[in-house]
Amino acid sequence: MNLDVILLILQVFMAVAIIGLILLQKGKGASEGATFGGGGGGAGSVFGASGSSNFLSKSTAILATCFFLNSIALAYLAGHREAPASVIDTIEVSSEAAVVTDQAAESFGGVPMPADVPVESDVPAAVDAPVESDVPPAAE
Repeated sequence: MNLDVILLILQVFMAVAIIGLILLQKGKGASEGATFGGGGGGAGSVFGASGSSNFLSKSTAILATCFFLNSIALAYLAGHREAPASVIDTIEVSSEAAVVTDQAAESFGGVPMPADVPVESDVPAAVDAPVESDVPPAAE
């Protein structure tokens, strides 16, 4: 796997983990509910006496720092990629393409046309001779 792909997959996992950590944290008003008789121990007993706020907030901060560093690394790799400037530069012309082009030039509507047979058309050929017109010249 390419380094870009690995960092991109890591970026997605970190984003999901940050969202999960933020959703696990208590809001500002959650501690006020505990003073009125709610919250018998729940999260405080799992994460220690100080509760989950310190653990989750520190974990979120560390994960957010890793997320931003990974973002900078991805931006650097994308900016310094050695790729052609245009999609046209990636197209390779081969000898087979030249043969196909020659064959297409010899055919007309999918039917091959010999070079010495004139093609009949409703469009008149361009002529260098002056063209006679039915329109009278403009009077001065």
